[in-house]
Amino acid sequence: MSAAKAAGKENLLLCLDAFGTLFTPSVPIPVAYARAAARHGIDCGKSKQGEVVGASFKQAFKEESKRNPNYGKATGLGAEKWWGNVIRNTFKTFLKPNQEFPQALVAELLKRYSTKEGYDLYDDVQPFFKMLRDEATRRTGSSPWIWDKTIVGIITNSDDRVPGILESFGLSIGPRRVGTADQRSAKASFSDDINFVVLSYDVGIEKPDRRIFYATTETLKETLAGNQEGLTAEGFEKLYVGDDLEKDYDGAEAAGWNAVFLNRNMSTPESNTEAESKWGLGNGEVEDRNGSRRTVLMAKSLGALSRWRAGNHD
Repeated sequence: MSAAKAAGKENLLLCLDAFGTLFTPSVPIPVAYARAAARHGIDCGKSKQGEVVGASFKQAFKEESKRNPNYGKATGLGAEKWWGNVIRNTFKTFLKPNQEFPQALVAELLKRYSTKEGYDLYDDVQPFFKMLRDEATRRTGSSPWIWDKTIVGIITNSDDRVPGILESFGLSIGPRRVGTADQRSAKASFSDDINFVVLSYDVGIEKPDRRIFYATTETLKETLAGNQEGLTAEGFEKLYVGDDLEKDYDGAEAAGWNAVFLNRNMSTPESNTEAESKWGLGNGEVEDRNGSRRTVLMAKSLGALSRWRAGNHD
């Protein structure tokens, strides 16, 4: 019997970050922006165009965030118009005298970064969700996945495009959100790959603020309300996995969750077994943004989570 089950936790709420954890830009965003601009007649220069466009993008993003926080939701602007402003302000310094901004550029970039067109799914994502689907229908036989019921959520600092991006990769995404009353009460299906999505855009708070994790716990309770299996939130261990040390790992632990830092660049000792070398789960030393070094529980791949047990990093 596992330590988790011995403590009465037979089920798992597994929540994942999205950008940088499940998918990543297929081309560096400044480079893709510069190439798109060139197709619409904006010359960003031949040399180091990615660097200059990247710097301009960061400045435009920062200024727009100050004017219209939370991707424009705080001021009623909305995410689509917010990103339109960012795109136009990114390229305004590259326009020639009397050159009008090509509105089609906004449409192209909004479309590109609303689906898999602009991103690559990490290689371990589809196999991991297939494993979870197989586990959900398994009736007999041994398995490294110890949990009787697994509910999967997304917690991400992002606007409302994330569910559509994940769906475009073929994952099934439940309709439940932390948003409007209809979104909060949308019928949850335990058969979806991802049962609900918690966006900072909806909550109004970003990781590492622990309140976004509290909102997720409430979403779990709402998702389980009235289920025929008698499942309750108290019977679920909570685990969060992401690629940002401060926002993901520290934020989750501060909210009382278990956490795994996803580090796909992590090296594994030669003495590990073949499986451990492939998946890599264990304690490792990392350096935070303040230059301090500390030990955290890291995974090299989502597949490593089959080896995770509550308390196994103590």
